[in-house]
Amino acid sequence: MPKIIDFQTDPSNYRHWRVEYDGPVANLFMDVDEDGGLFEGYQLKLNSYDLGVDIELADVVQRMRFEHPEVKVVVMQSAKDKVFCAGANIRMLGGAAHAHKVNFCKFTNETRNSFEAAEADSGQKYIAAVKGACAGGGYELALACNHIMLVDDSSSSVSLPEVPLLAVLPGTGGLTRVTDKRHVRRDLADVFCSTEEGVKGKRAVQWKLVDEAIPNSKFDAVVAERARAFADASPKADVAQGIALGPLDKSIGDDGSVTYSLVEVAVDRAARRATLTLSGPSEAAPADMAAFQALGDQAYTLRLARELDDAILHLRLNEIELGLLVFRTQGDPEMLLAHEAQLLGNADHWLANEVLKYWKRVLKRVDVTSRSMVALVEHGSCFAGVLAELLWSVDRSYMMEDEFEGDNRPIATVTLSAGNFGTYPMGNDLTRLQTRFYGGAGGDGLEDQIGEALEAEEAEELGLVTMILDDIDWEDEIRIFMEERASFSPDAMTGMEANLRFAGPETMETRIFGRLTAWQNWIFNRPNAVGDDGALQRYGSGLRADFDMKRV
Repeated sequence: MPKIIDFQTDPSNYRHWRVEYDGPVANLFMDVDEDGGLFEGYQLKLNSYDLGVDIELADVVQRMRFEHPEVKVVVMQSAKDKVFCAGANIRMLGGAAHAHKVNFCKFTNETRNSFEAAEADSGQKYIAAVKGACAGGGYELALACNHIMLVDDSSSSVSLPEVPLLAVLPGTGGLTRVTDKRHVRRDLADVFCSTEEGVKGKRAVQWKLVDEAIPNSKFDAVVAERARAFADASPKADVAQGIALGPLDKSIGDDGSVTYSLVEVAVDRAARRATLTLSGPSEAAPADMAAFQALGDQAYTLRLARELDDAILHLRLNEIELGLLVFRTQGDPEMLLAHEAQLLGNADHWLANEVLKYWKRVLKRVDVTSRSMVALVEHGSCFAGVLAELLWSVDRSYMMEDEFEGDNRPIATVTLSAGNFGTYPMGNDLTRLQTRFYGGAGGDGLEDQIGEALEAEEAEELGLVTMILDDIDWEDEIRIFMEERASFSPDAMTGMEANLRFAGPETMETRIFGRLTAWQNWIFNRPNAVGDDGALQRYGSGLRADFDMKRV
């Protein structure tokens, strides 16, 4: 049985990262254990990384926000001499299955996006303090930071050598961040991305590849000084204490089903689908944010977000043949809305803000998951507020119309909240409703419907669901849809869905996911990169790759 990849970890289990906290400044050290690879067959030399290293980094970033809200500046640095980070491990990439490589790139993209947005979302500014070689994915780690400081010496450099060395592309947003974020001139970016040895010192500053180049003798002192200055200038309010993020209540059955406290994932491998059922709250919302904070990681909205996040990641990496994800909810929509309203009404409270921003990230994770997705709005469901966002993340939604024989659950409804109009934007910086009705395709007057429990006919008329079905047609129509979806080419589905999900303006984030990772997906399948004589296979052997030179 294949090894199950677990996305849950905690500081006591870290093998590759450590953090030293000093009031408003956190020093984050990358110290990769060479023998700590997620799989056998490679060593993580020179601070190179695999998915396991990035799972730890994602956990660090998450805990920084919830457990250490006092932090205003994070200094990312290497604990090893003469190397910052050599990037994704080449032996791992050369030996990994194609699906693992692509999902690895997607997760690393999401992790970098999470700390890149930490300054705007959480008031935590990331500084990359680069000593030694900073290559490929290592430079992409630095690029996602808000400020890059480079040692000005004879050996330290930044580089994106994937094209000349490996016949692939910088897969975690490197090309896009160089031009869109760092504003490096296009011709200089061409030189930079075609040069194995990279760029050093003052030239790296001149080309805008880094913000500062500092002599080695002064580097540590200037980094500490800059971190303190950024912390002193930060508008982030002082927070005395965070909350602990404990382990999830999670079990995996022999049939592949996954059970959490609020999320159930039923697996049907024969039908190639997984059904995710999200439960509404069983208790009223806490009286105030003090009571919410006292609940810690057991507060309903935070617990549900953590469980859904883990479930999506589990399905992506561990159940790659389950091509259809079915979303269901069950619960009281009014209670759910009360829990969300508490967060929306206290968005200036640090913890309410963090939970809302976490939901934004989780929903974005759903948006870019390369599976067909459908939502079933059944009787007794609670597609309201933040959970209604799932209706516009998925590819289609079906809703029960009128009463069903023998079903005594409350009639199916969809309820909008203020949160649906700006709190959880997509990667294109639009809300899901704006994306759904992009270019005047409807959506007028939706804000007037906030708080109204909309039954099937109203929801369909407003364009909030794809199709409404009565008792006679429900089972047959759903079955036909699911069987049809399972019969289509997964490659065609991935391409079609990824194109249709992101209408509207292009942003740096949509370019990273929609363009760069799509090309990376294709290039990782080409023999020039992964064939027996390709660059990834021959790297380090002394033999040059044998390229098929046709342009396609």
